[in-house]
Amino acid sequence: MNKVIKLFSLVFLFLILPESSHASGNLDSDEFLITFRGVSMTMVEVLSQYVQIKSESGNEKEAGEWLKELCQENGLYIHQMGSKDGNYNFSASIYPLSNRLPNIIFLNHIDIVPAKQIEKWTHNPYSGIVENNELWGRGSYDNKGNAIMQLFSILEFQKRNKGNTLPFNLTFLAVSCEESQTEGGVRYVVENYLDVLNVEAVIGEGASGMIDVIEAPISNPVFCISLNHKKALWLKLELETNTIGHGSVSPNEYANKEMNEALYRILNKKQKFVYNDLNIGLLKQMSSLYSGTKRTALKHPRLFKPFLTSKIRKQPELFALFSNTITLTSIESSSHIINSIPSKVTALLDCRLLPEQSAEEFLSEIKARLGNDKIKVNVIHSMPSMVTAEKENMYYRSMAQAIQEMYPGSHVFSTMLPNFNDVGVFRAKGIPAYGVIPVVLKKKYLESLHNVNERIPIEILNEGKSTYIKFVELLLQEQRLIVKE
Repeated sequence: MNKVIKLFSLVFLFLILPESSHASGNLDSDEFLITFRGVSMTMVEVLSQYVQIKSESGNEKEAGEWLKELCQENGLYIHQMGSKDGNYNFSASIYPLSNRLPNIIFLNHIDIVPAKQIEKWTHNPYSGIVENNELWGRGSYDNKGNAIMQLFSILEFQKRNKGNTLPFNLTFLAVSCEESQTEGGVRYVVENYLDVLNVEAVIGEGASGMIDVIEAPISNPVFCISLNHKKALWLKLELETNTIGHGSVSPNEYANKEMNEALYRILNKKQKFVYNDLNIGLLKQMSSLYSGTKRTALKHPRLFKPFLTSKIRKQPELFALFSNTITLTSIESSSHIINSIPSKVTALLDCRLLPEQSAEEFLSEIKARLGNDKIKVNVIHSMPSMVTAEKENMYYRSMAQAIQEMYPGSHVFSTMLPNFNDVGVFRAKGIPAYGVIPVVLKKKYLESLHNVNERIPIEILNEGKSTYIKFVELLLQEQRLIVKE
């Protein structure tokens, strides 16, 4: 999961998280167990073992083989879709894919980000230890925790419906290299197996539930289901200038100076505040949380654009939903000797574009603002145009209802995310794909994602699993109503 999605979860619309859980709907009193390698195991035990298998991006095969064996032993039908490190992917379905049933996909990724600064971890990042009702380790939430919630929901739903003929298939799709966004993983799956999967809808990563909107008179969770996300445009700038080499003489022009001047022209200019259907829609939905002037302003965002612009610009994480962004992530010279003037410098720009923004037009604007024709601009990665998923269908409706039943009094809004993840690859093909992880996560846990001491409270595993099950049950009800009609 991209770092931005976690930061977005943490600060989205000034949200903070208190120390109590808000799930109270339909949790099972008897814990569901699976059998693996001849041993009955709880969800916590399975996740603990999964976390113990190190699976950084590009090295997913060992963990993938373990996870596939677990799925197969519990009666799911496996279809391999890439079997090597950097491109290890498989589907595990209630019915064989050859049945050609409409397929509901639960999407997750096997890979994790590296666990750095290990000396600062309270417990070894690959221990999977459970202490004080917390499960510790890299990937315990992102994305192994979510994956195990999805998997157990499929297995329990399958057991509850044993002997029944279902109108759709339900598939656990585990992929690689989500964190590194290389060409394997979900891109490979969609390019080569989309027809085999026969996808009807996809549920994948998104923000978790959040509570206590500051200045809003509510205390119940706010969930945001993403319908779209911004697209990445990653650029490498290169400038080479031959000049005096000794640092004791400062030339009028040299590579580092010219690159810094060009970057200043780009980074110092404020990005435009842009309204689109998704961010306007979010503001209007948010109006229901407030009263008085704030409610009026959010309900009529175009009329109050100057007021809202000044407020939103003060929160970069929120402003990212209303603008294209440019972030300088690296600048490096060909020399690291203090008294030697390097002849070459490179810079990396992480640009995130609103769905409607043309990458070609944006790139032309970047080149013009650099104001230096000697700087070569190379595109490292450019995402395709995004398609916004529809809200008016049974998939969005069932997920929203499942969340509200599991978390009574909760608010469910549709939104766009400022980052991208694997869900968008399906959206780009016009497939209804939604991002949400249906748990409420406290601030201290969100802060540990992609950081030291990643861990999760074990109670959210059952909450998430039960919400996924409720989602599928509601879909089943809708399907049967359609058949009757």
